[in-house]
Amino acid sequence: MQPTQPIAIARRRFAVRLSLFYAASFAVSGAYMPFFPLWLKAKGLEPGWIGVVLAMPTVARLTAVPLVTRTAERHQALTKAIVATSILTVAGFAVLAVMPGPLTIAAMLLVAACAFTPTIPLTDAYALRGVALHGADYGPIRLWGSVAYIAGVLAAGFVATAIAADQLILIIVAVAILAAISALTLDPLAPAAARATVPASSRSLLRQPAFVAIAVAAALIQGSHAAYYSFSAIAWRAEGLSATTISALWSLCIVAEIILFSVSPRLDLAYSTLIIVGGLGAALRWVVTAWEPSIAVLTVVQTLHALSFGATHLGTMGLLAHRVPGTSIATAQGYLTASIGLVSAAATVASGSLFNSYGQSIYYGAAAMAAAGALVMLAMRRRVEGRAPG
Repeated sequence: MQPTQPIAIARRRFAVRLSLFYAASFAVSGAYMPFFPLWLKAKGLEPGWIGVVLAMPTVARLTAVPLVTRTAERHQALTKAIVATSILTVAGFAVLAVMPGPLTIAAMLLVAACAFTPTIPLTDAYALRGVALHGADYGPIRLWGSVAYIAGVLAAGFVATAIAADQLILIIVAVAILAAISALTLDPLAPAAARATVPASSRSLLRQPAFVAIAVAAALIQGSHAAYYSFSAIAWRAEGLSATTISALWSLCIVAEIILFSVSPRLDLAYSTLIIVGGLGAALRWVVTAWEPSIAVLTVVQTLHALSFGATHLGTMGLLAHRVPGTSIATAQGYLTASIGLVSAAATVASGSLFNSYGQSIYYGAAAMAAAGALVMLAMRRRVEGRAPG
């Protein structure tokens, strides 16, 4: 049955505006992740301090994200919360740009992270509710975030060759302004879709083995990316790769992710299977990266990001939509993000401590984490699916 014209128009409006916001938000990440560590290095921070500083956003996920997502859900204010965190992100990075030493940089990044880390879980909660309300597909909407991430990485790489490394943070501020403007275009969800005080079921999520298994598996697999996010650019620079080449390598893995998101409506795999495949793909990716392969092999290995991140993310979002009531989805996103934050923070600090002594061998630890996440989901797949998985 074809939707009526008003329904189709509302669906398209939701999809287009959310796609644009995903794009703007992930462009910020695209500017931040590869080159923020280089900005820290240009500010004179040693690898140990870089690891500590880069752990601040994941520490914020343990505190700010559950509080903000739960509060936004309780007050039916997802859209307002997204706007507020987007605007505060601009202010946070602008102040961070003028911080002097490692202690003040770490403290200010923690403050800024309390604004920008809740934005994506809030947006994912908004997306899952809106997808259910409008009958849209999540993957094709979310892929625009990945497209913009590539644009952010490439733009940062291009600008990084033209400006001093200690000015790279200005790119992040500029893109964050665009994200804040885009947030203002999001429509509030219909009251029936966002109704409600958080019910008792949301408060008991952490006592549900199926939800805990989802959070643990996702945290281990996504947290295994910590070494890559924190030290890949530094290691590749030390090997003689240019900023442009580094940008291309980061972009390639997101291209693979985009392809997966674009075909996701046609995939006939259980959500738990996607997570298992994601964990095994991540383990393979990190083992090969630890070998310090040639640029040709590294280029191929980067495409495994479609599995290590993409398949894991799609499976996790699918299971949350399948297991968690719509009125509790933001709270679930907050718990999930906090779980990933806890594992990522520990892995980031550990990577910083071990990088000087072991170099890219730190990826063996990342591979073990990812494999453990796949095993958790394999052991719990019948319970998390709520039926015999296909």
